[in-house]
Amino acid sequence: MAMKLSTRAIVVSLCLVLVFFAGQPAAAHGDRGKKGTVGDKVYQIVAKEIRDNSGVGPALIRLLFHDCWVNGCDGSVLLDRKPYGSKTEKQAENNIGLDGFDVIDKIKAKLGDNVSCADIVVLAAREATFIVSREKIDYPVKTGRMDGVVSSAEVADHFLPPSTFDFEQLKANFDVKKFNTKELVALSGAHAIGVAHKSSFADRIDDATATPISLDYMNALKKDDKPIQPNNIRDKELAFRNASGYDPSGVDTTDDTGKGVLDNSYYHANLQNTVLFRSDWELRNDTSSDAGGIMETFKEDAKEWYRQFGDAMAKLSKLPAEGTRFEIRKNCRKTN
Repeated sequence: MAMKLSTRAIVVSLCLVLVFFAGQPAAAHGDRGKKGTVGDKVYQIVAKEIRDNSGVGPALIRLLFHDCWVNGCDGSVLLDRKPYGSKTEKQAENNIGLDGFDVIDKIKAKLGDNVSCADIVVLAAREATFIVSREKIDYPVKTGRMDGVVSSAEVADHFLPPSTFDFEQLKANFDVKKFNTKELVALSGAHAIGVAHKSSFADRIDDATATPISLDYMNALKKDDKPIQPNNIRDKELAFRNASGYDPSGVDTTDDTGKGVLDNSYYHANLQNTVLFRSDWELRNDTSSDAGGIMETFKEDAKEWYRQFGDAMAKLSKLPAEGTRFEIRKNCRKTN
């Protein structure tokens, strides 16, 4: 009798999952501004949090990549603990500095038990992208994801590309997810915002011959010697930029409108060899698929980069969850 009840429960649960996926509408950008919709509720919370702390926007965008790149978009990066196993994804080496979890919690509290944490990560990243790009980047996404119950730091470090990857390693990593070179270069543009921990770029300033960096930039970083630096030289103070020999032509560097904005300034910096990560510098060295040429295009044509970045984020948001056990978590930090 117990076996029959267990089997029936599994069948019912499966049917509920299928109904949930089939019944969820697209949470397109059109939801923004429509009071009471899931999309607008997410937008309102994300907008407030970014007003209070400008670091929230980059954190939510990064959170999407670090969730979806590891076993698909399943909210597993949010788990503090799980019923069994070892360290969760939050504790992975490649997730150093990962943030935005408190914002996800606030959104979950607002939306309740009917919206998955995986959907919230996707929606929050979309709204953050829209806001920090000064409304230049927008893309539709659908809801209906379920939350995974498995989270592993070891698996996260296996899938997430570290900042020390060379171009061939980057390309192979993106090939696994069926992302091409243009999408790789477009998503790298997210490094126009956010911050980097020194451990992620120490190789660039400790041994500048291995992955050459602008000597003026390197010396300015050594003199500044802070454990955390803005990803984008644009966001450093004027004296630092001048000492680095940075040419801001075509880049908005004003404090009130330019700093912290998701735009194509990353490509201006990379083509001047004033970027922190080796993985960014490596894009200059591709000869097989012309990553350098793509960077030149994005540098000169901001609208094209906005479009390509939005398309890549939409594709990233569609990576299917892998696994056999799913739920809609009541608390995004732990399984039910």
